[in-house]
Amino acid sequence: MYKSCSRCGKIHDVKHKCEVKRKYKSKDSEEHKLRNTTAWTYKAREMKERAGYLCEVCKDMGVYTYEGLEVHHIEKLKDKPTKLLDDDNLITLCVFHHKLADNGMLDEGYLRKLVEIREKKEY
Repeated sequence: MYKSCSRCGKIHDVKHKCEVKRKYKSKDSEEHKLRNTTAWTYKAREMKERAGYLCEVCKDMGVYTYEGLEVHHIEKLKDKPTKLLDDDNLITLCVFHHKLADNGMLDEGYLRKLVEIREKKEY
């Protein structure tokens, strides 16, 4: 039997021990401080609402996933902290697709295209 690895995001046999080390984020990090603001909480809620409370990648594939939604920064927050609240840098994803995006397995251009589609429907 196979399962999705919580460490690397790949599919392994259940008996396989992944060698990738877990990434623990310090609670003192700048990223952590930015994500624990009221402004971020409201922005994440707004982005989920604008996405119709659906994973935007799943929706593009014709699947409607509305559980386990998270808001992903296309350009990583540690690289561009000024883009914390930029609508064009945020996309709503399910846990599975969020892990893929964080591991670089989802193309940034594809995610930006989905954001453009969402923004066009808004207006």
